[in-house]
Amino acid sequence: MISDTQIKDILTRTSRIALVGASANPSRPSHGVMNFLLRAGYDVVPVNPGLAGQTLLGQPVVSSLSDIEGDIDMIDIFRQSEHVPAIVDEALALFPRLGTIWMQIGVQHEGAAETARARGVDVVMSRCPKIEYQRLMA
Repeated sequence: MISDTQIKDILTRTSRIALVGASANPSRPSHGVMNFLLRAGYDVVPVNPGLAGQTLLGQPVVSSLSDIEGDIDMIDIFRQSEHVPAIVDEALALFPRLGTIWMQIGVQHEGAAETARARGVDVVMSRCPKIEYQRLMA
């Protein structure tokens, strides 16, 4: 179980976030969370192969994590739990300074979490950074 102090530290030290499963549909949670994170001052890279090459909330959408240039501090996952291991493996291979794997509400995968933790990466499961930011940082 991750503590409020740890979550606050993650939100404070994070600047660049890859949002996997970004949606152009304003009624989707990923769209609202991305909008909030951008307004809170984070650099958010939306990842969605179906929207690649377009812009979402003013940010260029990439097809996959491998299309991101530069480093990422956090991977925010809006995908079903069974997709998490592949996302985590790819993120760990691509971003040596990755600090956090964040799985959205309802998304959990203990095996992938253990893989990330073994590499020194913080893991948050089944929580939302927007909710936690409003709760802990406001």
